[in-house]
Amino acid sequence: MFRALLPARCLTRCPPPRPPPRPPPPRRGLRSRAGAGALPLWGRVAVAAGAAAAVGAGWLYLREERERRRRARRRAELRALALGQGDFGLLDQEGRRRSKADFRGQWVLLYFGFTHCPDICPEELGKLSRAVALLEREPGLPPVQPLFITVDPERDDVAALGRYVRDFHPRLLGLTGSPEEVRAAGSAYRVYASAGPKDEDGDYLVDHTVVIYLLGPDGLFLDYYGRSKTDVQIAQSVRRHMETYEPLLD
Repeated sequence: MFRALLPARCLTRCPPPRPPPRPPPPRRGLRSRAGAGALPLWGRVAVAAGAAAAVGAGWLYLREERERRRRARRRAELRALALGQGDFGLLDQEGRRRSKADFRGQWVLLYFGFTHCPDICPEELGKLSRAVALLEREPGLPPVQPLFITVDPERDDVAALGRYVRDFHPRLLGLTGSPEEVRAAGSAYRVYASAGPKDEDGDYLVDHTVVIYLLGPDGLFLDYYGRSKTDVQIAQSVRRHMETYEPLLD
């Protein structure tokens, strides 16, 4: 009956209607399996904390290893340089004979200058004295001996040194001697010193190395501080050297 109602072309060309596709069967068990494999929040936090701790420990190890290598290179350089070997014989401001052996086993901050210096030497000796005072305030640190060696022995005799060092640290020792003795002491630390021309009054200036030397208990050079360093920076550096000190020569 229905076939009679359709046009003739549909009877031969139009396919019969297809049934609607069936929906795929539900995938059972995926939700439960995913839930079973996931870590709870506290577990994820613990894993993240452990990973962060491992990274931090690795970073600290690398930093300490770099610092250890840096100190080893620095020690090798200082050993090769070995400034301050040998001995000297000079007079202090009391007229007592002093040798380098008198300071063996002590930490020393050493400055070479002259008492007629108008500004730089007083500034540097004042800074040296303040650095020593800062270190004295820290319990447990070994004492530091402040030391001043003249580069102008012609004018800086024992009496002149005695008057000069009073203006600085109470333990500051001033040392002088003959021109030959003073030159020998300075050459051990590669100190440059050259007297300038005299004026009408016979006065003159001395061009010289402007450096504060740090000497270890073995009497050898460990570090130096130029004019740009402050008393606080010098004290901090000396403290670090004390904490990591190893003798340069066996």
